[in-house]
Amino acid sequence: MKHIFQFLVKAKAQVAFIIVLLIIQAYCDLALPTYTSDLLNVGLQQNGIEDAVPETVREESLETLELFLDDAQIQTLEAAYGEADNGVRALKELSKDERETLNDLLRLPESVVFQMENSDEGRVSLQLLKGAIAAGIMTKENLQKQMGDRISAMDASADLMMDQVAVAYVSAEYEAQEKNLNDIRNAYLFKVGAKMLLMALGMAAVAIMTGYIASKVSAGIGRDLREQLYTKVMGFTSAEIEKFSTASLITRCTNDIQQVQMLTVMLLRMVTYAPILAVAGVIKVIQTGSQMSWIIVVAVIALALCIAVLFVIAYPKFQIMQSLVDRLNLVSRELLTGVMPIRAFGRQDYEEKRFAQANTDLFKTQLFTNRTMTFMMPVMMLIMNGVSVLIVWVGAQGVDTGAVQVGDLTAFITYSMVIIMSFLMLSMISIMLPRASIAADRIEEVLETPISLTDAAQTRDAELENRQGVLTFSDVSFSYPGAQSPVLEHISFTAEPGKTTAIIGSTGCGKSTLIHLIPRFYDVTEGSISIDGIDIREISQKALRDRIGYVPQKGVLFSGTVESNLKYGGEQITDSEMKLAAEIAQATEFIESKETGYQSPIAQNGSNVSGGQRQRLSIARAIAKQPQIFLFDDAFSALDYKTDANLRAELAKHTKNATVLIVAQRISTIMHAEQILVMEDGCIVGRGTHRELLENCETYLEIARGQLSEEEIQSALKGGD
Repeated sequence: MKHIFQFLVKAKAQVAFIIVLLIIQAYCDLALPTYTSDLLNVGLQQNGIEDAVPETVREESLETLELFLDDAQIQTLEAAYGEADNGVRALKELSKDERETLNDLLRLPESVVFQMENSDEGRVSLQLLKGAIAAGIMTKENLQKQMGDRISAMDASADLMMDQVAVAYVSAEYEAQEKNLNDIRNAYLFKVGAKMLLMALGMAAVAIMTGYIASKVSAGIGRDLREQLYTKVMGFTSAEIEKFSTASLITRCTNDIQQVQMLTVMLLRMVTYAPILAVAGVIKVIQTGSQMSWIIVVAVIALALCIAVLFVIAYPKFQIMQSLVDRLNLVSRELLTGVMPIRAFGRQDYEEKRFAQANTDLFKTQLFTNRTMTFMMPVMMLIMNGVSVLIVWVGAQGVDTGAVQVGDLTAFITYSMVIIMSFLMLSMISIMLPRASIAADRIEEVLETPISLTDAAQTRDAELENRQGVLTFSDVSFSYPGAQSPVLEHISFTAEPGKTTAIIGSTGCGKSTLIHLIPRFYDVTEGSISIDGIDIREISQKALRDRIGYVPQKGVLFSGTVESNLKYGGEQITDSEMKLAAEIAQATEFIESKETGYQSPIAQNGSNVSGGQRQRLSIARAIAKQPQIFLFDDAFSALDYKTDANLRAELAKHTKNATVLIVAQRISTIMHAEQILVMEDGCIVGRGTHRELLENCETYLEIARGQLSEEEIQSALKGGD
């Protein structure tokens, strides 16, 4: 996961902006339950009257309320309202704190007055109380003390009841002023509804912006990971590629990076949002002052245990799954590339069974993980619904006793669901997290694999300028990593410009391995290889390979056109140089016979041309590059004798200043070389011209007798062709 977070750090500005947007989204999300509670409590139950502070009040009502206030409180109350207009006083503009102070001041007197005025006995008592205070029989101080004792004795339900009675007083006051309560209620509902609509629109806008930025960041991470992985793999030697296998590297470059990319989106959208929402939801639950918070604690513990158990069960299977994906890709690749031999040997049934086995193994593992993860969702929903039922059951008792309002209960349920949904989001991520985590580890494994062949700290590239290209092997030995015995032992020779050095020997004697050492596909185990006296390990790989034209044993073409393949050596290759190279390689005839000539399409791996044509195009590609050193690794094997002879004759004319090395199985291909090396069991057992080797090298003579007639051998010994 290290590389993912490294990329996220690079995109820290976007990530920070996403966090800010998610906080805004959480604020909007959590504001909606509060507004819903207000709609129920204030809008519907209280006719839009929010608190105990009336917007307008009659003078006689104020006088009655002031019976229950001390002088300081009366002064505060009088200061809050303006002058009387037709016996009605309007509330002045107050700050939030001032209104809260006034609300606390009025709620008890209003509840007392409302209860007294709504009964005949109460109205009589109120009149007697006014008379007693006016006559000095009772003082306001005594009345204040009685009210203070009453407040101290109140529990939560009585306190809530007092608020509702105070609101009922304000409602009655408005009716006495002949105000339409329906208008007040509707105005409040529209006001709160407009706020909810704005919050919803804000949430939608923020969600769209967050999704866009998160997608852009994750796509950038996927792009950069693919680029890094591709660059890394391009620097691998055969040893590193064999360590992972081609199929596995393809999976890591495609499927694994896609898993990481999807995880990144989820990290930025859901994993970051879930804790913000959960923490904010907990704060909101605490602010409700409810005694049901223990329900949330129980739910969170249950959810966390469920996620942990499922994660422990599923994680090992996800590790196996990625290996099985590699295996399926490997089998598929072998089937597609080897379809002709499979048909030729009638092994379709066997290969179908092999594919079916790989497919079934992956299917069973995926089925297990999917079943495990799908089991999680019903459990989560059971917990969530169970919590809802428990909250309603416990909350209903609070509503029945008057300790909880319906709107507050609704808000608590909503906040609880928000908290649980946050854990549900995390549980959804836990489905993807194991596989994505393993995919990230597999990507990191490739990125952190040391490359066995690297350039020297100080290269000598500049010294190669204007050099001839003399290639020298000095006591070279080579062993493949992990091999018990060397493939090449004590190889020494010099290949000079203007001369052809040929290498021949039995299959498996190390000819191709020797050729692969020159462009540093591998490094020598002992000894050294030099160009013009400079050890190739002191030359950068790019500079070294720029001077080499390599034609592999199996001609490899790339999807594109004939022209794009022939100019593969660099943009500096002109059309005339391309056509000359094709002419030398004896490819002009079949290229020009095509309807579109050099623009003719070439399929992947050159599957739409014959083996001989593919080989000639590979040779032409190397010639067009005009290198100092040509390496032909059995590159003429698919050519008929006439084409082979013509190609070598033309090649000799145009490579007079180049060093040419040819690996061949056919003596006819190399018999005119200035120097022929005969190899057996990784050693050079003979060197010289064709005639010299026939005279002095028994191994070469045996090869010649297998390919040439006795007359041809005798003619060569006598000095003929």
